[in-house]
Amino acid sequence: MERTVVWVHRDDLSPLSPALVSHPDAPAIFVFDDELLREWKISFKRIVFIYECLLELPVTIRRGDSVSEVTDFAAKHGSNRIVTSSSPSPRHAQIVSQIAQRSEGRLSVDIIERTPFVHAPRKLDLRRFTYYWNAVKDNVLGS
Repeated sequence: MERTVVWVHRDDLSPLSPALVSHPDAPAIFVFDDELLREWKISFKRIVFIYECLLELPVTIRRGDSVSEVTDFAAKHGSNRIVTSSSPSPRHAQIVSQIAQRSEGRLSVDIIERTPFVHAPRKLDLRRFTYYWNAVKDNVLGS
């Protein structure tokens, strides 16, 4: 029998997340990853924003290493399947790969593709929202 948990990440903080919508009764987790917070130098304001978004979602919030926390959460729920939404972040792909390696095939990770908010005219700099917005606002607003 397949038991699923949902892994919500920072690019997926919506109640309309494809992973959450497709598995509304599955336990879900979000991890504040200490290494990522340091590496990406995420500001306290951004952390508060993420936390406030999470308060509106049916998720368990943890802090630590994403791979360890997600695999531990899956084990505690007797899960053999993790569902998450896609992300443009290369780090997301690394975490997915590490989960598969660490679980030695006991866990499958299914990535649900999200419909893009906008089709970008070129490769985008995703480090700051303003960089992203300046590149796509004409497509979004039809200006």
